[in-house]
Amino acid sequence: MKSPLWIVLVAALAANVFASFGVPKESTQIVLSVASGLIVIGSGTGLWMLRDRKDA
Repeated sequence: MKSPLWIVLVAALAANVFASFGVPKESTQIVLSVASGLIVIGSGTGLWMLRDRKDA
């Protein structure tokens, strides 16, 4: 379960960078940044919930 969350996290970060530099229209840039930010927060929270509590 952790591997797909890491893939989603990295993909959302890459999409956020692309939205910041590669999208010419400001309204589209805002929508993509908000969506990818929510995905980053969700996948980060999922990874935090699945962490091994013995190491923490």
